[in-house]
Amino acid sequence: MRLLIKILNLMIISVVSNLIYAANADVKFPTRPVRILVGYPPGGGIDMTARLVGQALSDHWGSSVVIDNRPGAGGGIAIELTAKAAKDGYTMMLCAIGSHGITPATGKKVSFDYLNDFSFISRVGGNPNVIMSNLSTPIRSIQDLITYAKSNPDKLIYGSSGVGASPHLSVELLKIMAGIHLTHIPYKGASLALVDLIGGQIPISVGNLPGGPLSAIKSGKVRGLAITTKTRSLKIPDVPTVAESGIPNYEVNGWYGICSPRLPKSFESKLNIDLVNVLNTNSLKQKLDEQGVDIQSSTADEFRAHVKAEISKWRKVLTEAKLEHLD
Repeated sequence: MRLLIKILNLMIISVVSNLIYAANADVKFPTRPVRILVGYPPGGGIDMTARLVGQALSDHWGSSVVIDNRPGAGGGIAIELTAKAAKDGYTMMLCAIGSHGITPATGKKVSFDYLNDFSFISRVGGNPNVIMSNLSTPIRSIQDLITYAKSNPDKLIYGSSGVGASPHLSVELLKIMAGIHLTHIPYKGASLALVDLIGGQIPISVGNLPGGPLSAIKSGKVRGLAITTKTRSLKIPDVPTVAESGIPNYEVNGWYGICSPRLPKSFESKLNIDLVNVLNTNSLKQKLDEQGVDIQSSTADEFRAHVKAEISKWRKVLTEAKLEHLD
């Protein structure tokens, strides 16, 4: 009986909240700065995307949008802060494949629900990860990497932006499909891993193409071995895909989106309209394109369905890689 009463109370609160937002649909929003949380340090692809989208929303709303970097725990700190923030639209997050596709797939116990405690306002875009090598290493292709790893078991190391992010799991999937072993060196952010790759402290690194990796490859500071998507990137067309490098059917698509604490449907729809409007502006499209991000806007329901499918996909990969309990 208590459970039934609790469920009825939640339903009443939800209905009343939606009526309130519907009745005040014309009320100006925002009237104070909006915060977008980023689960990684400044300088990486996720941070850069958040800043570009935040500036576009700021221009659209005529109100400040502040990017709040909260690195740590594979984005977990930012996720929890978002889930527990006030449900008023003033706290959002640049959610991504790592934070809302891979991390929930671990099954780690948390004080919130990765699907039900969030509104998935809209997808923002997608991009490949890219596997890179230091210029001084003899590894010039994915096949070179596989050959070296098989001849030198447990000796080849690679860096990434952190445990559980999509660059990390991109290599874990490669290890499964190629039957090799590499040792992971997690960094506290993509830019730190890239610095050590350029400096020769690590021979291999993998990162989101937008931002540092794209400019490092184009300027010749590192060697691009392969990208993780099914087709090549127009930004670095000479870099092959992992699939065409001898690992058929390999594919990892990175994605970004804006999520928030769970909001009433009417308010979620309003924010979706605002976000999709700015994503469709030529200025933001051009800026994100320059960083290697392809615009992929969506409805809130489409984004939620995508997140659900990603959790299922990565749960299977983590189980096969014996990484169910990432830390």
